[in-house]
Amino acid sequence: MIIKIHEGSERVNDVWSALSDGTRREILTMLRDRDMTAGEIADRFELSKATVSHHLSILKQAGLITGEKKAQTITYRLNTTVFQDFMRSVATLFHREGE
Repeated sequence: MIIKIHEGSERVNDVWSALSDGTRREILTMLRDRDMTAGEIADRFELSKATVSHHLSILKQAGLITGEKKAQTITYRLNTTVFQDFMRSVATLFHREGE
């Protein structure tokens, strides 16, 4: 079996890392339903706002979410394009040459 290394494999690694944490997966699930401010997200957890901010930063770095700042408020939304690209990359891991 030949495993093809794709361009953007660093992005794939960032996504794997971001998805490895349950809190970050929960944030993604919340954003699936609607855009939310950082404060709204933080209010759903018994974590410090700094900890939630760190999780948001990791998700943003992986490209799984985007943030739009208006005045003092940042509103986050799910970036489905990056997630779809990630899923295609995962699928290629299990693709055998000639299939």
